[in-house]
Amino acid sequence: METLIEVQNIIKIYKMGEIEVRALKGISVEIKKGEFVAIMGASGSGKSTFMNIIGCLDRPSKGEYFLEKANVNLLNKDQLADLRNKKIGFIFQSFNILPRTSAIENVELPLLYNNSISNKERRERAYNALKSVGLAERTSSLPNQLSGGQQQRVAIARALVNEPIVIMADEPTGNLDSRTSYEIMEIFQKLNENGITIVMVTHEPDISQFAGSNIVFKDGRIITNTSVKERKQASAELKKYQN
Repeated sequence: METLIEVQNIIKIYKMGEIEVRALKGISVEIKKGEFVAIMGASGSGKSTFMNIIGCLDRPSKGEYFLEKANVNLLNKDQLADLRNKKIGFIFQSFNILPRTSAIENVELPLLYNNSISNKERRERAYNALKSVGLAERTSSLPNQLSGGQQQRVAIARALVNEPIVIMADEPTGNLDSRTSYEIMEIFQKLNENGITIVMVTHEPDISQFAGSNIVFKDGRIITNTSVKERKQASAELKKYQN
């Protein structure tokens, strides 16, 4: 499998007045195309800092980051924004969808920055993204008319609409109950089967078992990087709720 993400000896230092906090202490790792990786670790372990760097939301203090073999460190702010918009889909714990905007308009948002897409194509792509997460019937619904799980599906559709090469999900099930979490994992596993690379931060060990591999952070370092031996299938877990 081809390497999609490669970081070499990444160090991240935050300055807080006179104090230096070393959030990452020399991280080196590769993520291949088509992988589904769960990033684990306690609060303050460095997993969110790592996600922000590979998501091009932050820069490392030292070290190299390559996305599709391109050195991300060499890009300016505009180039980074363009890369984020075209190649990376983001999903957050708090959904981050606009409250007074319909589901389909929320999904269209990333396409508003793409001048090469017509209004008609933008609407079609947003509809198809909603359809892919099972919300074809709720395109005109406002967020307050949707459940937490449905709002997260809108967020997933929004992440998909630009046809990204990788989806980065930060605690995507953190605000959801078990059944709804499994429904979201079922969507992730289907997307992954269709070739989309997924990098997911989670503190929930049971959720990490739906991924193909787990990378565990502690004190700014990677302590384990292992394949999931008995990977859970979300569709099978959901059947337990139907009985």
